[in-house]
Amino acid sequence: MTATGQPTTEDVAGRIFNALVGAMDLNAIYLGDRLGFYQALAGEGPRSSGWLAERTGVLARYAREWCEAQAASGLLACENPLAEPHDRRFELPGQVAEVLLDQDSLAFLAPSIRCSIVAGRALPELVRTYRGERTFGWEDHGPEMRQGQAEANRPIFRRLLVQDWLARVPQVRDRLDHAGARVAEVGCGMGWAGIALAQGFPSLHVDGYDIDAPSIEAARHNAAQELVHDRVRFHVADISDVRDVPAYDAVFAFECLHDMSRPVEALAAMRALGRGSDVLIVDERTEDNFTPNASPMERLLYGYSLSVCLPDGLSATPSAGTGTVMRASTVIQYATAAGFAQVNVVDLGHEQFRLYHLVG
Repeated sequence: MTATGQPTTEDVAGRIFNALVGAMDLNAIYLGDRLGFYQALAGEGPRSSGWLAERTGVLARYAREWCEAQAASGLLACENPLAEPHDRRFELPGQVAEVLLDQDSLAFLAPSIRCSIVAGRALPELVRTYRGERTFGWEDHGPEMRQGQAEANRPIFRRLLVQDWLARVPQVRDRLDHAGARVAEVGCGMGWAGIALAQGFPSLHVDGYDIDAPSIEAARHNAAQELVHDRVRFHVADISDVRDVPAYDAVFAFECLHDMSRPVEALAAMRALGRGSDVLIVDERTEDNFTPNASPMERLLYGYSLSVCLPDGLSATPSAGTGTVMRASTVIQYATAAGFAQVNVVDLGHEQFRLYHLVG
């Protein structure tokens, strides 16, 4: 730092260099994830790179380089680093396995890494998008982005939605526990939130709506696998076009409002679906105001906005162009314009998400 507290050129170069190292770490993790290296090593104790190559069907030289790179990054342990390369033995520590393999852990980050890599692939096309030469919507990222997003949120919904988040709005939670209760989920994706609601409330019926047909197909499969398909139905539909449905006891939208091109119209449609019932929005926990030198979470949200959410929102016309960094004041503005009389901002105690309880 300079005497005035400003970073020096060396400080800036150091930070960007560290980011470059981190990007290379993510590339290596993506390879290990997709090639099944972590899964193969889990619980096996120390193994050679040749064993890993044979176990996963990859060329031995690539397996060796990957193992050494992961040990250099501290993600694999090497019990005999001074041995000949083909004799070195590598082990996957349990805490690393949880972060990269345990689909039910709140620390599971492998799907988010996949999303980051997929977003990076789109950068050349995003250059054209920024210049107005094309649009780039969610579907343009392909199935890996869709799957990664769903898998990243799955443990959060399964472990926090009913047990923690709804406990903070007891008037809604109690309503869902009544026989015959029905809820709608807007932007349901692959269905994990709706499935978690059905599992948490044994008599609850859930209708999930999404405009992405492949997501709905996957959601139906997931509901069948989780044995709740008799109470959870998924529909390919724009929420503004949904008509002739029974009044819902609550309407939910999880991490999708900021993606919507016309959020006010979407909120008004949710209000109409509920016919006076509560609408609950879970979205990103942004800072209250724009702040330079922001927190890592804020920087992460801006990163997703630049590469995924803002281009998706702007892919339709007209568009509010919200982006991932949707502040509480913006949600309140949208909800008020949609006709809601009250917006309660609920702290979930979660690093990434907050809840908006819309009434009236």
